[in-house]
Amino acid sequence: MSQVTAGLSIGQVAERTGLSVHALRFYEREGILADPVRRESNGRRVYSEDDVEWLDMCIKFRSSGMPLDTIRRYTDLVRQGPGNEQDRLALLRSHQESVTAQIQELTECLNVISHKVEVYQEHLARGTAECLWVAPSTLPQTPADEAGQAV
Repeated sequence: MSQVTAGLSIGQVAERTGLSVHALRFYEREGILADPVRRESNGRRVYSEDDVEWLDMCIKFRSSGMPLDTIRRYTDLVRQGPGNEQDRLALLRSHQESVTAQIQELTECLNVISHKVEVYQEHLARGTAECLWVAPSTLPQTPADEAGQAV
């Protein structure tokens, strides 16, 4: 009779995190997991709920643009245990500032896009959309254009 090991298979973790099996192995090789992945006697990986929580956090870090090197550095600091909390905080604050700047830039982009959507909606509703951003190559040429002067 085989012994049932408590834990999650790599396939189960892949399903829960949305990472591929290949990505999970890559994260393990790259030292991104806080704890070493346990192995069954047959060599199969066994993950814990803590591993899944850690991976979920790392996925958020990556989704927010944190480089793998920074995640690895954070992981290394956590593995070292107490005493380096200021370093961890500095790393997280730096990334927080980066994400805040990204959000501000994306908000400005969204404002421009939202304005353009309103303009197009208004022109389409009025039936005047044909005047919106006509490509210069489709405009009729004037004598000034042919002479190389600014239009």
